[in-house]
Amino acid sequence: MPLGRRPRGRRGRIAVTTAALTSLLALAACSGPPKGSGVTAADVELSASTPPARGEIDSFTWAVYAEPPTLDYTLAFDYPQNTILSNVCESLMRWTPGLTLEPGLAQKASNPDPTTWIYDLRAGVRFHDGRTMSADDVVYSFGRQTDPDNAAAWAQNFQSVASIRKTGPLQVTVKLKKPDSQFPQYMATAAGVVASKAGVEAAGKNYGTTGDLACTGPFKLGTWSKGQAIELERFDGYWGTKAKAKKAVFRVLTDPSARTNAMLSGDVDGGYLIPTESYGRLRDSGVGTLFFGEGLSTVNVNVTNMEGPLGDLRVRKALSLALDRSGFVKAGLGGAGTVTSSLTTRAAWAGASEPTLKAAFDTLPPTTQDVEKAKSLIKEAGATGKTLTIATSSIGQDVSLLATAVQSAGSRIGLKINLKTIAPNAFTALFTDPEAREDIDMFPLTYYDSITDPLDLLQNFKTGAYMNFAGHSDKEYDSLVDRATSVYAHDERLKIEAELQKRAAEQLLWIPVAEWPTAVFLNKKITGAPTTIAYMYYPWAADVGAAEAGATQ
Repeated sequence: MPLGRRPRGRRGRIAVTTAALTSLLALAACSGPPKGSGVTAADVELSASTPPARGEIDSFTWAVYAEPPTLDYTLAFDYPQNTILSNVCESLMRWTPGLTLEPGLAQKASNPDPTTWIYDLRAGVRFHDGRTMSADDVVYSFGRQTDPDNAAAWAQNFQSVASIRKTGPLQVTVKLKKPDSQFPQYMATAAGVVASKAGVEAAGKNYGTTGDLACTGPFKLGTWSKGQAIELERFDGYWGTKAKAKKAVFRVLTDPSARTNAMLSGDVDGGYLIPTESYGRLRDSGVGTLFFGEGLSTVNVNVTNMEGPLGDLRVRKALSLALDRSGFVKAGLGGAGTVTSSLTTRAAWAGASEPTLKAAFDTLPPTTQDVEKAKSLIKEAGATGKTLTIATSSIGQDVSLLATAVQSAGSRIGLKINLKTIAPNAFTALFTDPEAREDIDMFPLTYYDSITDPLDLLQNFKTGAYMNFAGHSDKEYDSLVDRATSVYAHDERLKIEAELQKRAAEQLLWIPVAEWPTAVFLNKKITGAPTTIAYMYYPWAADVGAAEAGATQ
């Protein structure tokens, strides 16, 4: 799945296919999924967690759609890595299933002045290698995030940091160059992970790919059978609540049908990122339960090339007006999403005042189709007959069916839109390698916030931002991002972010399509997993246990 983190640069293999427009493509984009394969809005009831476990289990098996290239916390930017790593490595702060912050490895975080954060660490926390955590380990771990030679995925979140110093055996002081409201929030993500200095140094270049990860979580890395499965073993020296399972096994199942069938047959006990075309089958299977939670995720069309027709705002507006968002939600998201013209989810604005919410959402463009107006804009822009290219992939229907929906929208208004097919294992290269984005004008992007703050997404349109692939530059927008970043007061910051949301929506730098909840399936043997996007950084597998008291597995 595509996402919104800064990945490490690497090149991927790309196959190119120019697909002719046919009525079949229009049907694929705008009709519903096969009968009985989806859900309706009435079926989607969001919760923060599944019922609590009633006992311990020997093990459970979990499906992941791809094998992580590494489990180095500094490179943990994608769903597969973080789904696993969140149970092994822990951060200074913790993002809860309710999407709020609480203490993690730091028992206390204090902010004596706008440019100082002091973290007092828990005493007696042990790493998986047997060593005891100290302030030295925090300084070292953060140093790996900021080391240019390491190309860390989270380096941008340390840009405002002036220094990180040990100020006591169990105390670390972070001095900022300027106030940064985002930095303390990111300390609950992989950016805030603490690993054993000695353990990481001992592993050398092999760190993250073999052996111990030298972290503190409720599970430690066990056997990694390349291309097949990763086993986590319960860490009995854990400082917090002991994991309910002795072992968690993550099976790599790249084919969506294979993942679904494994859940239905009991070969795996559950999984996140359920194939949308399987929602109905899993819901009605009788072998388990399909849950939904807040995903802080929006599905968008990322505009990557402003040099061609999409450089004209009228063309971007026309595509947005011609998109059948409702048809895509039904077909591409299995009926579980909600159409939107907002880049951010409403849940990201938690705690905002009513006037702030109105400012953020009430002036957004409509989500309903207006093909005639779109045609008029294309004609006005002189873009009739122009050719555009959108990337597509079989990685998931949120990608493949959104690409065909965009292609169909273009055909309705006089644009020719070609598809460029990219192998699933190369799709991440679109985020890391400018060469991978050559010859494409846009690609489907499912973006999840890593913190409960709209600025996580809205900062992507600042001049020079890592995910500002189109090279957009607006001094007033940049100034608003800087102002919002500098404000710690929650509602005051959100007021500024509401103006950012309005400006981004007016420019259509990405074309918003839908909000998408997190889906998780659990068979009848297990329960306890959180349902929200917090699983990316919260040690969720420790909560998974027996659904029935006295049961083992």
